[in-house]
Amino acid sequence: MTDAPRRPRRTSGRPSMTQVAERAGVSLGTVSHVLNHPDRVTEATRARVRAAMSELGFQRSTVARTLAGGSSDAIGLVLTDLGNSLFVDLARGATREAEDAGMHVLLADGDNHVGRELTHLGVFDDLRVAGTMVTLSDEEHMAALLGARSSEIPLVLLNFTAPSAWYCSVAVDHRRGGHLATRHLLDRGRTRLAFVGGPSALRPVTQRRDGFRLALAEAGLEPAREVDPPEGINRADGAWAARELLDDVRAGRVDGIFAASDLMAAGILEVLLRSGVAVPGDVALVGYDDNLAARDVPVPLTTVAQPGAEMGRRGARLVMDEARHPGIHRHEAVVLQPTLVVRASTGA
Repeated sequence: MTDAPRRPRRTSGRPSMTQVAERAGVSLGTVSHVLNHPDRVTEATRARVRAAMSELGFQRSTVARTLAGGSSDAIGLVLTDLGNSLFVDLARGATREAEDAGMHVLLADGDNHVGRELTHLGVFDDLRVAGTMVTLSDEEHMAALLGARSSEIPLVLLNFTAPSAWYCSVAVDHRRGGHLATRHLLDRGRTRLAFVGGPSALRPVTQRRDGFRLALAEAGLEPAREVDPPEGINRADGAWAARELLDDVRAGRVDGIFAASDLMAAGILEVLLRSGVAVPGDVALVGYDDNLAARDVPVPLTTVAQPGAEMGRRGARLVMDEARHPGIHRHEAVVLQPTLVVRASTGA
């Protein structure tokens, strides 16, 4: 009577290298050599180890390969807030650029919390990704993230301009964006304009305000109002600002509003419409970002579109170049141009 072929032993979860070593009758180090340095193992031993892998259904972990070899085909991307569709566009652009180059993007959501972003950066460093990208919004944010980081892994800053002597960066010309929005309101015949901003530490908001003031100054005008919600630039902050402006709008002292984000503009629109104010009849409204909030509202918002996908593509291109050519790579500070998207909230 002949023995039946031995069936692979069932294991719980993914088979490990230790189980492969036991099946092949070799040391764990020998299995590691077969995976990472096959030239150090005899052909017969390689065949025995690979047969054990096949019997167990062993599949090599990409993370394990990265840690063993010290290199990776992955790029880390830490985003400020995945609830903002601008960052979704950025992630898609980075992913497509990386895939075209045969690489992959690992995504992490910071959820507007510096502590979480630091943790994500540390995880990516531990995984030895080829490079990392991170979105920023202010100098304090940058100092907190970069001051705690000692890794040599290439890092590109997105949505933020940094000195090219330090890092590559890709940002948008927000002064230009603020000027575009304000000039559009003026061209619509609106001359009593209010700006709704946010915390002064947010560099993009400050730059959009600069563009607003510049366009008014060129027209020989002063701002009718400037309102700064103290907490942030989200929908609730816009609703707060709308209540601050409501009397001025009703009295005709404000006939145009430029909000520093679409989320704020959506909050402003909601309060105005609920209060019986006609948009754009009584007051025209412009947002910023061209995210989903600009379209998914009762009166579609005119807005300034940021090239989120292009920002992601350029960032991925820069971080891959630095990873592949560390000796000759030159840091760049790329500045992209925004565009105006006209919709019903300004009488399109």
